[in-house]
Amino acid sequence: MIGYLNHKMRDKMKDKVFNKIIKKQFEFDKKVASVFDDMLSRSVPFYENVIDLISDLVIKNSKKNHIITDLGCSTATTLLEIHRKSDNSLKLIGIDNSSAMIKRAKQKNRAYKSDIELKQQDFLIEKIPKSNIILANYTMQFIRPIRRGNLIKKIYKSLKKDGIFIFSEKIISSNKKLNLQLIEQYLSFKKSQGYSDFEIIQKREALENVLVPYSEKENKKMVKKAGFSEIETIFRWANFATFIAIKDSK
Repeated sequence: MIGYLNHKMRDKMKDKVFNKIIKKQFEFDKKVASVFDDMLSRSVPFYENVIDLISDLVIKNSKKNHIITDLGCSTATTLLEIHRKSDNSLKLIGIDNSSAMIKRAKQKNRAYKSDIELKQQDFLIEKIPKSNIILANYTMQFIRPIRRGNLIKKIYKSLKKDGIFIFSEKIISSNKKLNLQLIEQYLSFKKSQGYSDFEIIQKREALENVLVPYSEKENKKMVKKAGFSEIETIFRWANFATFIAIKDSK
């Protein structure tokens, strides 16, 4: 269903952002937002499967009037899939600091006749709504490491009792040899999705010092330090992982 959900939005909007020389760092601007659904589906291995898994877990762990907040919601794909699977009794909130992403999300929101509340805000500064479940898919990796731990603590405090935090990240391996092998595997994946060597190099250079990944162990340690009682890896492919963290009922 995810493929159908994004098919119309991706049609004739193929990601060609990096098929020419880029002289600036990566940013979530209008050009990126216009092709972002295609970019994700071709750049993140098993992206649609991950969204399917996350949305299923949200439904399984939600009750009527529960609040689900997606930090860095981009074009609202995850929230739209939750909306499709739910009985419309959930309050869905999407927050992103990119005006271009929120504009695109609102277009999709209207197209699929959903009632997702979409906000252009900087959740590093603004208050995060008190929520039962908070999501952050491929978001933390773009937060400066010096601020990342404090954001996780803020997320913990923003969750209600028995709250759940689900997040996906690009990760690194502490084993240098294995890390290089996983990177090579990922490059092969991107080539299989139609990206040229030139596009891959251009994007890698644009993302340098913008996307800063942690290891699986570092992510879990950071989440535990914030106060979460449990954290599990629920999906992993090479250097991509999805985690679920649970807040105690105390």
